[in-house]
Amino acid sequence: MIKNKEFILSEVKDYVFITLGLLLYSTAFTIFLMPYEIVTGGVTGMSAIIYYATGFKLENTYMIINISLLIVALKILGFRFMMKTIYAIFALYFMLMFAQSLMPLDANGNFIKVLGEGQDFMSMVIGCCITGSSLAVVFLNNGSTGGSDIIAACVNKYKDMSLGQVLILVDIFIVSSCFFFPQFGEMAERAHKVVFGYCTIIIECFMLDFVFARQRQSVQFMIYSRKHEEIAEILSKETDHGLTILDGHGWYTGQEIKVICLLARKSESQLIFRLIKMTDPNAFVSQSSVIGVYGEGFDQIKVKVKKKHENSLRNKQQEQTSGNS
Repeated sequence: MIKNKEFILSEVKDYVFITLGLLLYSTAFTIFLMPYEIVTGGVTGMSAIIYYATGFKLENTYMIINISLLIVALKILGFRFMMKTIYAIFALYFMLMFAQSLMPLDANGNFIKVLGEGQDFMSMVIGCCITGSSLAVVFLNNGSTGGSDIIAACVNKYKDMSLGQVLILVDIFIVSSCFFFPQFGEMAERAHKVVFGYCTIIIECFMLDFVFARQRQSVQFMIYSRKHEEIAEILSKETDHGLTILDGHGWYTGQEIKVICLLARKSESQLIFRLIKMTDPNAFVSQSSVIGVYGEGFDQIKVKVKKKHENSLRNKQQEQTSGNS
């Protein structure tokens, strides 16, 4: 019963934060990027390129491409992930449509440029910082905005490549497609849009990786305390992490002491410090950042083992088995 309640609360939390992330994304895209006809990556960017060139509704192109990708990705990403992705796709579809309906128009029927004329670059920086951060919020809560995010999630599941790296490769292809649309003007004007598009990719993906990595950053605690058993008990119960007890020897005091080694998410640091202080206010604690933690409860090891190495390891194991027998 308790597990079911925790699962429901976790799912509700995911959907709430996915919705907030999508709301930020649609707002920033409509206010800062669309009025200046700034080209971005992803399916939203591809839809925007088609909209700038042909006038075909952005949200309709977005939906058509995403439905096609969903059918392909369902098997790879699983039903739970895809349910949130389907929710995000439809939610963003309506949010983009609603945001555009609220945008004021100028005398020519175009969206008003909030920052004024000639502020393309500043608008791009502000818009992409917000859209990149909002994408990270969506990903951190097991969601996706669809499109190239689905491709990135598929690759990230099996390869040790960050989401930002995958998105950059896909987005470069999308932004470069501006060269093939004469509606954007002469070659110089098209080159200008492509360069701006590359800038949007760099800023957006940097913010995505920055926020994503910061939230998933892991830390290592070394806890020196005479009450190591009580601390280990409460940490194991409250954080659901495994612990390692090391034997220590104080050089100055000459006394033996037990040291608790604990790996956890950085977001759990405050809780861990609180539990330690409640148990032993005099405990000596060191906290250090680690580059990566892989295994149960953390990230998966995504290194691909070559076939020749697998065969070599299998042969060694067979030789050891035959030698022991």
